[in-house]
Amino acid sequence: MATIAFIGLGNMGGPMAINLVKAGHQVCVFDLSATAVNQVVEQGATTATNASDCVKGADFIISMLPAGKHVDAVYLSEDSGLINHIAPGSIVIDSSTIDTETSQNVAKALAEKGIEFVDAPVSGGVGGAVAGTLSFMVGGSINEFEKVKPILSAMGKNIFHAGEHGAGQVAKVCNNMLLSVLMVGTSEALQLGIANGLDPKVLSNIMSKSSGSNWTLDVYNPCPDVMDGVPSSNDYQGGFMVDLMAKDLGLAMETALLSKSSTPMGALARSLYAMHAASGEGSKDFSSIFKLFDKE
Repeated sequence: MATIAFIGLGNMGGPMAINLVKAGHQVCVFDLSATAVNQVVEQGATTATNASDCVKGADFIISMLPAGKHVDAVYLSEDSGLINHIAPGSIVIDSSTIDTETSQNVAKALAEKGIEFVDAPVSGGVGGAVAGTLSFMVGGSINEFEKVKPILSAMGKNIFHAGEHGAGQVAKVCNNMLLSVLMVGTSEALQLGIANGLDPKVLSNIMSKSSGSNWTLDVYNPCPDVMDGVPSSNDYQGGFMVDLMAKDLGLAMETALLSKSSTPMGALARSLYAMHAASGEGSKDFSSIFKLFDKE
């Protein structure tokens, strides 16, 4: 079993850290929220007064942070950066969804101190984090990938080596761009059927067994009361927030710009999610884009 420091205990990070504890690892957690820390400590983790104390002696350091600026500050800040406290030979696993450039810059800076790094953003939502069924998209050397795979396996069931440093972030934004496009398309198709008198449960079943079948329709249906246990049937609470989808789509557009790629569907989805967030729905689950097409 490994000694692990876990930094960032939000909706995803907290359950991920708990699964590491359940797997028998020695886990020290740190977050600015005392409530979030206590929830994991109650499951058997330890904590420290600051992140730098938490990482001392850790074999693995895992971070789950909101944006690239936070990752850069946590690891590379001149005054309090963890780069000055992590022991050489340790390995950092950053599961934040951030821009590729920041991941590569942090990897390079840590390497100069003898610290290994992988970017390992996740897919699977809060439900997957709780159940330990997340998908990890890992960017780093094959040697680094093999080292982190046993740790990631305690939190997920699909562990992919996407390529070198930064490749995990590229895979994540591609996946979420496609997810957003599918959610928008599924929502407008269901709303079209409803507007023309169809029962959304019947229409969902028809499309699910036909060529329109897709994950957002079959597993995460955006229409309320069609499916149990999904955010749409709980006033769009829980799950993956609109604000986060809008952020990820912004990262996808930045990535497209750098490679001069054409992403018209992704650009439209970004605009729709930005508009949805601006209307006050930013804290709702991203499937709430369904309401954007409601005629009532």
